Amino acid sequence: MDSTRRLGKYRVEREVLDEQRLEEVTQRKTFSDTHPSLTEHLKDSFRCTAARLKQSVMSSLPVLYWLPKYSIWDYGMPDLIAGISVGIMHLPQGLAYALLASVPPVFGLYSSLYPALIYFFFGTSRHISIGTFTVLSIMVGSVTERLAPDAAFLITNGTNITEVDIAARDSYRVQVAAATTVLGGLIQVVLGLVKFGFVGTYLSEPLVRAYTTAAAAHAVVAQLKHIFGVSPARFSGPLLLVYTLKDVCMLLPRTHLPTLLVSAVSIVFLISAKELNYFLSPKLPVPIPVELITIVAGTLISTYTHLNSNYTISVVGEIPNGLSYPSVPDASLFGEVIGDAFALAMVGYAVSFSLGKTFALKHGYNVDSNQELVALGLSNAVGGFFQCFSVCSSMSRSLIQETTGGKTQMAGVASALIVLVTILKLGPLFQELPKAVLAAIVFVNLKGMFKQHADIVTLWKRSKIDLVVWLVTWVSTMLLNLDLGLAASIIFALMTVIFRTQLPTYSVLGNVPGTELYVDIKTHREAREIPGVTIFRSSATVYFANADLYLEALKEKSGLDISKMIIYKRRQEAKQRRRERRAERRAKRQAKKERRAQRASKQLSGASVFSIEEEADRWKDTCMDGIVTDEEEHGWTERENGTVFVVPITPQTPDGPCRWEYLKGGGPDCASLGWMSELQDGDTTTLGSSSEDTLSHNLERVSLGSLGKWTWDIHSIIMDLSTANFIDIVAIKTMKSIFQDFSEIDVDIYMAGCQPSVVEQLELGDFFSELVTKRHLFASVHDAVLYCLDHRGASSFARYETSVEPYSSTKF
Repeated sequence: MDSTRRLGKYRVEREVLDEQRLEEVTQRKTFSDTHPSLTEHLKDSFRCTAARLKQSVMSSLPVLYWLPKYSIWDYGMPDLIAGISVGIMHLPQGLAYALLASVPPVFGLYSSLYPALIYFFFGTSRHISIGTFTVLSIMVGSVTERLAPDAAFLITNGTNITEVDIAARDSYRVQVAAATTVLGGLIQVVLGLVKFGFVGTYLSEPLVRAYTTAAAAHAVVAQLKHIFGVSPARFSGPLLLVYTLKDVCMLLPRTHLPTLLVSAVSIVFLISAKELNYFLSPKLPVPIPVELITIVAGTLISTYTHLNSNYTISVVGEIPNGLSYPSVPDASLFGEVIGDAFALAMVGYAVSFSLGKTFALKHGYNVDSNQELVALGLSNAVGGFFQCFSVCSSMSRSLIQETTGGKTQMAGVASALIVLVTILKLGPLFQELPKAVLAAIVFVNLKGMFKQHADIVTLWKRSKIDLVVWLVTWVSTMLLNLDLGLAASIIFALMTVIFRTQLPTYSVLGNVPGTELYVDIKTHREAREIPGVTIFRSSATVYFANADLYLEALKEKSGLDISKMIIYKRRQEAKQRRRERRAERRAKRQAKKERRAQRASKQLSGASVFSIEEEADRWKDTCMDGIVTDEEEHGWTERENGTVFVVPITPQTPDGPCRWEYLKGGGPDCASLGWMSELQDGDTTTLGSSSEDTLSHNLERVSLGSLGKWTWDIHSIIMDLSTANFIDIVAIKTMKSIFQDFSEIDVDIYMAGCQPSVVEQLELGDFFSELVTKRHLFASVHDAVLYCLDHRGASSFARYETSVEPYSSTKF
């Protein structure tokens, strides 16, 4: 069975529909019917019904929707297993990522507890695990170290030795982190309430992946001091990474060897255990808690060998029992951290929503973008009152929660209970844990992010523009730090969108024989250009940034330079008027000749007088009208590139000027007219008889031969606006000028495929007038083509043998 039979056919017979007729057939509603007034909109917004109240409450608290339907028998055990697995991962990651945020480790445990409980009530994703995340921890750390550097907390003890007041420094850093987190959470809540959830879409996948890859480099450099046991100077601002790395390299000769040994052993163990875990994962019901085993082993070894006292290896230190009391963050810090808070809000939401959407598509449920923004914002804002730092979903924990069978947000509650037990009872057991072990955990967990450098090869094959976005994001984040790097990356990504709309693809469409489809004639061999009709399309919408480019592209693709065509037309009209005056004078001279012929039988000297008078008349005609050229005799002119010829098709009448048509050249036979391109604007050339014969021969051969196959008269231009989803005032003015300018040279302009919203904007922009009505807009390109051929295409088919089948019927 061939493809035609498999795909089927369809045949439609209807009238040609312009916009006015389409509105009559479809009974289009008025603007006021489809757009209620502001008063009506406000009344509808504040109208409260039982159904609307229930829907509002259920959407604000999604837990009320799924919790009453929760089945313990179906979901209880899978959620419990997944929650325990994720909770075990929370412990080492919370402790380790607190080092990235430059706050005491216990606050990493707080950040794994409170936000997860808040998300349980307000979140819509069933599989993401809310808690500490590498990138956000690094971003918080950059803020805390900038506003609370070691140099601001130097004290002198009794022996005149200057040292850092660690307790005061850590206390202030916790306040900075909490203030930043609360402000970032409030920003997320506000954006969610005003339905601004789509803002996360501006952080494209290449941008987010490049940003997290560069942030991983910042995390590694931040942990080098714990791995090598050195104390580099703290830097802030642009080139922070470069300065820190340089300082660490200079301090390598002072490396603390016991600390380096602990780091190396931990890294080797973690890598080996993770590879074994990956190898055995198909056979294991739950993954082996490698990080937890490492922490327990490191704590036991450190406790019984007294690594801190014997080898001066830095350890975690005091971890208080119990939960901290809530406290109001220092609002005076808001002004200093608002930029960082906004960056944290955007990055956290982009990571969480993209991950939640991935799981939702896989398991067949919906994730509300605006509600996710509110849920994440409340998790951060409320958590900030309990000294938590910014959180979002973690890819590693979320994957564990999903692969171990987690079904609902109850898994998050189970994981939070594991963290709660640790904070209440087990916290002091980890006081002897070496910080080098936590740094090793961070270092090894970043392996997946460093693998994202392979995106360069993938994007090189798929999209060069996305590759440039990736590289710019990576470089700016590496050099400008995390906050400025993110801002620069977003600006550059938006600029690429603007550039792509400013430089779209412009094409001339041709018909696919036997169908109503129109495709680019440059990219499709079988596409046939419609005689006399140029169909022009832009791949992007027309608006203020590319309106002028659209007009220039239209002139180029149509082959008509409007300003020159107007000059050519007026010049030809002037020449035609001179020809008419010459014809009148020739008629008068002929009458004189006839009268003089009657006197021819007179004396011979009279003939001499006749000849002299005749030559005087000829000289008078030449002085008054200029030199007579073959161009004037035949009524042809040409563009500088020799591709467009102008010829009058109707004589001038007392009622108005004649109509002109423009012949568009193409094909190999038109090369014989290349000599015409040598005529420049304003040239007047008197051709001999041989040149006149050549011109007549060429014109005759083109008009009877290649002109029909390769060249036709341009009488209509159709602008395909099906790609436009809006049109602004500047674009409307450009469209008006297109209609006005092309009407000057007797070329009809039509628009096709306009979306209803575009038609409404044209109406509001006073686009339509007595000269340009809705009859110039057509429902489709094919409708416009049929109208053009019926309206002005008959003469083309009568004069030329075309290779394109006439479209005189509405059947297709």
